[in-house]
Amino acid sequence: MDAGRPSAGEYKRRCSKQLMARYTGAQCKLCRREGQKLYLKGDRCYTGKCGIDRRSYAPGQHGQGRKKISEYGLQLREKQKARRFYGILEKQFRNYYFKASRQPGVTGENLLRLLERRLDNVVYRLGLAASRNEARQLVRHGHFVVNGRKTNIPSFLVRVGDEIVVREKSKESPRVKELIERAADNTPPAWLEYDAEQLKGRVVALPSREQIDAPVQETLIVELYSK
Repeated sequence: MDAGRPSAGEYKRRCSKQLMARYTGAQCKLCRREGQKLYLKGDRCYTGKCGIDRRSYAPGQHGQGRKKISEYGLQLREKQKARRFYGILEKQFRNYYFKASRQPGVTGENLLRLLERRLDNVVYRLGLAASRNEARQLVRHGHFVVNGRKTNIPSFLVRVGDEIVVREKSKESPRVKELIERAADNTPPAWLEYDAEQLKGRVVALPSREQIDAPVQETLIVELYSK
């Protein structure tokens, strides 16, 4: 073996670590930094314990100071907000943008449409998770089947006609049972359907911009990456 060259096992571990990399800090700080609720902690965001309700200013020593934001700063904040809303790292988000820019249509809308089609987001939209972070964990642990095949990749992009079903073995999990009851009262966006009896979600169309409630101005993100 060449000196300094990692073994096959070490290389695999490094790749796995990179794929699993996630922000593990305080979620409420992210909402405070963006100045609005991103609903990153599920049910807690609807209670008086929500961090941004208790401290509506940005975190840090100078969080309460007034700052004049430049045009670039506005664009950067919008990109960061979108990343944090969907729970995506910088490199992955940039790859989504370049993919969206190569598709026909409006780049900003294409970007949001790609992010909405992620399996973890679809699980969240169907009401089968309290937050996107929880949806990502559930997908990672193999609790869902897409078109009859077990799928544990949160970034898997669903297509029109795809069916997302709770895995049979997972129905015995106390937390999954709780989420199934929760989903029965949830109303998914118009581009998704959910059958509470069969515990099955279905993609009936690609989401339009009007059906995406992401609190971002995608045009600013496009301007940022177009420089």
